[in-house]
Amino acid sequence: MTNNQLQIKQFDFGPFGTNTYVVYDEDKNALIIDPACSNQYEQQVLYRFIQLEALQVQAIIATHGHLDHLWGAPWACEQWHMPVLMNEADIPLAQDMQGQYDLFGIHATAQPFPMESLSGEAGLSVKRSDSATVCQRSGLSILSTPGHTPGSVCLYWEKEKVLLSGDTLFQMGYGRTDLPGGNMHELIMSLESLFALPAAVHVYPGHGASTTIGAERR
Repeated sequence: MTNNQLQIKQFDFGPFGTNTYVVYDEDKNALIIDPACSNQYEQQVLYRFIQLEALQVQAIIATHGHLDHLWGAPWACEQWHMPVLMNEADIPLAQDMQGQYDLFGIHATAQPFPMESLSGEAGLSVKRSDSATVCQRSGLSILSTPGHTPGSVCLYWEKEKVLLSGDTLFQMGYGRTDLPGGNMHELIMSLESLFALPAAVHVYPGHGASTTIGAERR
């Protein structure tokens, strides 16, 4: 991805109303953020959009390791022949997807999928150097924002004033901390760090409508 104008396509997927985003530039390079497509119909909606726009998927990134953000991860990894990138602190959570199913009373067998780690407030650091190069060229910063989960991250494009906030910050709300690994003190610290961003930053959360930093810190 280059520093061309970013385009953002939002999908509302799954039984928990989770937002999946496709972020792409004028050169048709794309990132899939939080592959939440939970059934074949939703998978086809995502696939058809990417095909119709002739996008080249460069990476699949998860803002954190909760099941509702990863319903479609096994399918997406197989479809585009790449792992899901997430903060290494949440990889154990994502690896225990069956435990998450059991916690929520979901009667299904979790399917494994490949994962690799990302981290760093100045850019992206992963085993796949090609993905690192792609994301760094796009101006993407990975902000560590623990609290909802130990490895929650936000994706920030400073030049475009765009923040994908996962389940850390919502319109008029923030992520819950009563699930395993949640920590209210850490979440408050993470929110304070986000509120230090410019007021004009447009926030695309993991659930619900978009907002701005200025609107949420008032």
